[in-house]
Parts: sequence; structure tokens; C-alpha cells
Amino acid sequence: MTADSSARATLNSVAKQAKVSRQTVSNVLNAPELVNPETRNRVRAVIEQQGYRPHRAARQLRTHRSQVIGLRIEAIGDGISGVVLDRFLHSLTATAEEHDHHIMLFTAPDDDAEVRAYGELVDTVGVDAFVLTGTHHGDARTQWLREHKLPFVTFGRPWGAREDHAWVDVDGATGTELATDHLIQRGHERIAFVGWPAGSGSGDDRRAGWQRAVRRAGLADDRTVEVADGIDGGRNAVDRLLSADPPTGFVCTSDSLALGVVSELRERGLNPGTDVAVTGFDDTPVAEMLGLTSVSQPIVEVAAQCIHQLQAVLRDAAIPEPALLAPRLVVRGTSG
Repeated sequence: MTADSSARATLNSVAKQAKVSRQTVSNVLNAPELVNPETRNRVRAVIEQQGYRPHRAARQLRTHRSQVIGLRIEAIGDGISGVVLDRFLHSLTATAEEHDHHIMLFTAPDDDAEVRAYGELVDTVGVDAFVLTGTHHGDARTQWLREHKLPFVTFGRPWGAREDHAWVDVDGATGTELATDHLIQRGHERIAFVGWPAGSGSGDDRRAGWQRAVRRAGLADDRTVEVADGIDGGRNAVDRLLSADPPTGFVCTSDSLALGVVSELRERGLNPGTDVAVTGFDDTPVAEMLGLTSVSQPIVEVAAQCIHQLQAVLRDAAIPEPALLAPRLVVRGTSG
């Protein structure tokens, strides 16, 4: 707080010192994209200097909103790919707090239970909106939320459904295409794809990127297996692919599968990075530790975009343009 102000900082005191209107201060707090960067930074500096904090109860009375966003948290499988959702949750929470929102976590064993939880949370807690993860074909959650006119954004595309809601995703096909092109540039001609069972939106998308790359290079696109995600799935994939004409490179749809592939190859006396190349997806700490080449998703940006899109929806603005973000390939020793 400034030296000449002993009282609690207010919207008026911030506006006066920053030489802007009360509405501009409100926009900086609730809709920062409406304010030019120079003014936004000046107002935020005054807010920090004065220690101004919006009065939550007064805001709730005025807006009839709880400032709470609901997010279902799922059980982590092998703990490897689950790191991605951990990163997402941390960034989502931090970005939400910048806009004076709070994330409420809840559990549900399946989509039907998640839908039931929506109604309960709206009725009992007054949750303003929801963030969904793991979108898929025929997703009943988005249909229910649309029908009940509840604000939401998804981390994941609609996958064939109506696209009349806010969503943010990572271009998985581009990620696996980058990984496959990387192996092709290193001289590999027999490149296999280790993926999830068909029907998974993100899994099919990642398979399409590999297929696009090998076809463009004139290589065979029949070296592909579908297995359950996890280390055991990766091991099983190697067993099925090491036939009379074994691949010299493996593009995997997750780091969990890639770890299984690496483990099985080593047990068979093959050295990943020398005898055979392996790439993963998600760039988890395990990938870094093992020197695994992997596709990195911009998770921090995904979370920030989810909150920004949700802010627009909560202001009753038009549904924002979808955000499809680009991944990058982190090259390490396993790709040769």
C-alpha cells in the first residue's frame, strides 16, 4: 500500500493512482484481454503495490457467481503419463487464481457419475463452470452441459461431435509426424507405430501423424499395433513387431508405451539409440531420466488458454475460437 494510504485498498484507490477508470481496473481483474498491455501492466503494478484484493462476498452478491470452477480428477494409472495432468492441474489452478477463481476438484468413476456430479455441485456449491479433460467420441458430458446451458471448456477436441463449445487441444498428429520425420532423417525406413486401440480420439490423431509422415516418404504404413497404454503394452508391442522384417524405429503414442518398448528391447539384447530408435509422447520426467526422445506438449499454455476461454464464456460472449496448440520434439539419445 502507498505511504499516504492507511485504509484498505479499494477499486477507487487503485483507479486513482493508476490514472484509469474503475471499469478499467475491473477489466484488468476480470477480462485482461480487453485492456492494452501497457495499461494492464500499470494497473497490475498498482494493485500489487496497494495490496488490493477484490471483496469476494460482495462480488458474489453482485454477479451471483461463486468464482468456483469444477474439475474431475481421475485416478493415475502407472504414474508416468499422469504427470501431464498434474502439470495441467497446477497451471490451471495458478491461472484461475490470477482471475480470482478457484478450482474445486471432485472424483467420479466414469462419465455418467461425472455428469451426476455436475448437477450436485451446481445445486450445493453453486459452481460457475467446468473444465473437462479426456474428451472422446460420443462424449455425454459435453452434451449434458450444453443442454443445461452450463459454461464449460474442454482440454481436448469434440472428436466428431458438434463444435459449439470452447475447447483447447494439442496437435498430436503434428507431434508424431515430427517424431517420425526425425527418424526418417536419420535413415530409418522400417518405422513402426505403437498406439492405443482404435476409437480413441487423441490416439487416432497421433497415429495419423505417423501415417502421414511414412506415406510422404514412400515407406510402408502397415507396421502398427494397438495395445493398452502402459509398460506392459509396450513390451507386448515389441513381441508382436519383431518378426522376420523387424522395424528399426518405434514411434510410441505415450512415454509409458515407449518405456515398455525400451525395456523389452534391452531384454532382447538391443540397445535403443544404437541398434534401434524409440520415441515417446508427453516428455515426462521419466523420459528425461532415460534419455528418451519425446514429444512435449505446451501444458502451461493449454491451461492458461482454458481459463481465458472460460472467462469469455462466463462473460456471455460468443464462443471463442478453438485453440489447437503446437507441440515440439525433444531429441535425446534413444532416437539415435
